[in-house]
Amino acid sequence: MRKGENIYQRKDGRWEGRFPKGRKLNGRIKYGYIYGKSYTEVRQRLYPLRIHYQSLQKIQGTSAETFEEWTKEWLNEVQDDVKPSTLSSYHYKLNKYVFPIIKMVPLNELSLEIGKTLLKELQKKLARSTIQVIFRILNKCLNNAKKNGKINVNPFSELKIPKAKQVKIRALTLSEQRKVMEVAAHEKKGYGIPVLLALHSGMRIGEIAALKWSDIDFDTNLIHVHHTYQRIPVFETKKKTQLLLADSKTESSVRVIPISKVLGKLLLDHQKRSKGVFVFSTKGQPCEPRLLTYHFHRIRAKAELAKIHFHQLRHTFATRCLEAYRDISSVSAMLGHASTQMTLDTYVDAMLEQRYQVIEKMANLIS
Repeated sequence: MRKGENIYQRKDGRWEGRFPKGRKLNGRIKYGYIYGKSYTEVRQRLYPLRIHYQSLQKIQGTSAETFEEWTKEWLNEVQDDVKPSTLSSYHYKLNKYVFPIIKMVPLNELSLEIGKTLLKELQKKLARSTIQVIFRILNKCLNNAKKNGKINVNPFSELKIPKAKQVKIRALTLSEQRKVMEVAAHEKKGYGIPVLLALHSGMRIGEIAALKWSDIDFDTNLIHVHHTYQRIPVFETKKKTQLLLADSKTESSVRVIPISKVLGKLLLDHQKRSKGVFVFSTKGQPCEPRLLTYHFHRIRAKAELAKIHFHQLRHTFATRCLEAYRDISSVSAMLGHASTQMTLDTYVDAMLEQRYQVIEKMANLIS
């Protein structure tokens, strides 16, 4: 039995009212339902819900598909525009941290308050830097929903995310560097060469793992950095991770680095013993970064250095270059930074001595 618009009496005697919440993924209307003992009760409860959802659709948009539904659609849409490692990062962070909290919320019901709730939950278990990355992904996703007409506004765009504290990565002192180089130079089977390469070139561990002999031009003494090799999370398979050989992550990461005479000799000697196309390989495949890390920590322990990691070798290279020549643009290019400002921000301490010299010359000039 029906009495009034979208109010029905069910076979069990109860009254049912429905109201439109928006559009589903397939374009059909998505309804909400309420139940009561009488027509009057349902009608009284139904009216404010209709008004609420009419306003919601007018302000927020008509798409009532869940956040999870839209996100999967968005990921499928962008998969050809981002690198596999980036797509994997999107999948991992959304599945692990975001979906457990808001995956069933309809797009047009997402709000600033829901964003604040999500932020509070993430702050209980994640570092600020990770939270910033997650909300950058969310904003890309929701801005795309807005662009596609799913929603009228991105409800998270006004959310204030606390800035991450910048953690300075310490470069090795000159004496520490010499200890590491001494130990690395005497390692058997060339296990120390990746460490020496990092200290002489500033290459990232994934770039070192992906380096091919064809990337090294011994005639011009240049290393061409084109690729990176890294382990990334995977989904919808039994494996949790997989190794991926991919192009360098940005245009600036594709670069050339001059080879010093010391490094050139090391690489030529290593080439005589090497087999295959990769400079560092295991059974014809690139050497996995975590294996390079394992050998690095053995070297670190022999050099009696504690609490340092492989990436500090890159910072040590940059610091020594700045101490020796102080050419920001050249160092920035060799590191593959997007801008010289990024180099200045990262290595401000290495440039402090130069500032002292500037002040001293200025003082002499005006005195």
